[in-house]
Amino acid sequence: MESTYEKLREGIVSGEYPPGTHLVETALAHTLGVSRTPIREALSRLQQDGLVERGSRGLQVRRRSSAEILEIFEVRIVLEGTAAKLAAERHTEVDRIRIQGHLAKLEANQGAVPSVLAGINREFHRSIWYASHNRALIDMLERLSVHLFRYPFTTYEAPGRAESSLLEHTELAHAIIERDSEKASRLASHHMTVARNIRLEMWSQNPSLMQDETEGAL
Repeated sequence: MESTYEKLREGIVSGEYPPGTHLVETALAHTLGVSRTPIREALSRLQQDGLVERGSRGLQVRRRSSAEILEIFEVRIVLEGTAAKLAAERHTEVDRIRIQGHLAKLEANQGAVPSVLAGINREFHRSIWYASHNRALIDMLERLSVHLFRYPFTTYEAPGRAESSLLEHTELAHAIIERDSEKASRLASHHMTVARNIRLEMWSQNPSLMQDETEGAL
């Protein structure tokens, strides 16, 4: 059974509670059928996660912004590079099979809709994280991923990204399997840098998202 924290987090990530939504304990307790205590505890955890922030009228769902995209990727570029480096050094045979399996799935689904490709892409990257065999690193990357889920677009919506991303993934997988840790780290960091630039470009071209950022600055 999902905890109150998990239900609220899913609601924020899915957009059920849009950015800027005021989170009132009594209303949430009534909606979820629980007392105010688990709501208060869940909101405290969500604030620590960075999904909830304090506004002029109390706690609210954190607004999205280009600045947040930059912040997320500043950290993710470094962490993905580290994960790839460690994966190259530490991966097991099971890890190798898992990485190659997700890569093959990406190749087989090149014509799929962006949302499907994005899902396979996430599993490919997770296979690299877990091949690093560093729990703290995996936890940090999982937390960053939750923040990106709040953005209603994927880089696979950009023209030609499916093809270029597959090439980048293929090179990265090969470097890891060949245990070339420095190359793997460099390729992973480059891949995330490209993803960051595409996301920022897509953000700037979406009027509704730009409005969300403007409202958050008021």
